[in-house]
Amino acid sequence: MASESSFDIVSKVDKQEVANALNQAQKEIAQRYDFKGVGAEVDFSGEKILMKANSEERVKAVLDVLQSKLVKRGISLKSLDAGEPFASGKQYRIEAGIKEGIAQDQAKKISKIIREEGPKAVKAQIQGDELRVTSKSRDDLQEVITLLKGSDVEVDLQFINYR
Repeated sequence: MASESSFDIVSKVDKQEVANALNQAQKEIAQRYDFKGVGAEVDFSGEKILMKANSEERVKAVLDVLQSKLVKRGISLKSLDAGEPFASGKQYRIEAGIKEGIAQDQAKKISKIIREEGPKAVKAQIQGDELRVTSKSRDDLQEVITLLKGSDVEVDLQFINYR
């Protein structure tokens, strides 16, 4: 087996599933009795998700509804970058974003995990916002995937282009 096998590690989010989760969250917030009269709402403007309510507890409940809808749509909460509640006039707000791509520091951390804990014949290369992992043995690549699934990384990882 002379040729090398490889796969890519990426962090991507299906935008349509995020939009579906936001729509479901907006419907639930509009219908739930405990959100009546508290000005609870979820807005999405391209990149940022803005949650509003008249108290800190209510805006955290809005965030909880959004998180549950994201999980039901198969989107990892590691992809949701939610800030802390802050007061804005008479309202409390939480701003959140969807993280895509693997940041340089996270890519270095993942590469270090592969080097230190993975099989010796495996090589990891950082290519922009993704990593390419190569080895002569497909079993070693499977071992790396298992290792990364079990490790505590702050990014939602997908493994694609397995050749």
